[in-house]
Amino acid sequence: MSLTSAQARAWNLATTLMVCVVLFQTDGGGYGVMPAAEYDGDPACVVHEYDPFAP
Repeated sequence: MSLTSAQARAWNLATTLMVCVVLFQTDGGGYGVMPAAEYDGDPACVVHEYDPFAP
């Protein structure tokens, strides 16, 4: 998934589920998105965390 696509999906997921979501880079150079509570990967791979409650 490209970075632009991953950013759009991350924001959409965060605002739809109303949970914090992380955007992370995979070993293959792609990007992934998942709820922050479920992410147990390397913190250095996190590109951005989306918080739907942040002003």
